[in-house]
Amino acid sequence: MKSLFVIISIALGCICTLHAQQATTSTTETPEKEKSKLIQFSGILVTDDGKGMIPVPYATIFLPEKHRGTYSDYRGFFSLVVEKGDKIKFTYLGLETKTITIPDTLTQDRYSVVQFLPQDTFTLPTIVIFAWPSREHFKIEFLKMDVTTELQKRAVKNLANEYLKDARKNDEIVAFSGKEGANYYLRQQSREFVYMGQTPPMNIFSPLAWAKFFGDWKDGKFKKKE
Repeated sequence: MKSLFVIISIALGCICTLHAQQATTSTTETPEKEKSKLIQFSGILVTDDGKGMIPVPYATIFLPEKHRGTYSDYRGFFSLVVEKGDKIKFTYLGLETKTITIPDTLTQDRYSVVQFLPQDTFTLPTIVIFAWPSREHFKIEFLKMDVTTELQKRAVKNLANEYLKDARKNDEIVAFSGKEGANYYLRQQSREFVYMGQTPPMNIFSPLAWAKFFGDWKDGKFKKKE
């Protein structure tokens, strides 16, 4: 009876030791297996603007099955961590949406692409907005506009031959400063980014363009020169 008790005790000890070893092995191997599935996915998004290849800034890179993602920087570059077999969707307003799948046969933990997004141009119906009920009302109000004497004097002074002659000789009067030149360049770049893949709106429908037109007209810039 005593020998049977000893045998049972030894068997239980071996079983407990075996379970402990299996638990330790599983805890040490599982993170490594999970880690081997992770891929550093990076790349550049480009498109063709008719003159050549250009980067696609601030495009959306999305994993629809996992509800997370990132966006490209102003150079079109992006980078994020994915897993083998993940589907990646690239979207940008005015360009076609593309979807790719991360290969599950990768042997490295890095994967890079140069993804091309073709143009997807579409034209919306033209909508003309008037500040007056009809064209006739607009014509009446336009002709009734009064240019004050002060604005007339300022326009005459700015268009005086003596002032224009001095402005042409002295570049400091009309040239951009470094800050103004940088601001102008950044505005031009932002305009290209906003309308990338789209047809820019016509200025005839722009309230800002009309406001500038009225301002120039009041300042006498359209006055016939002698």
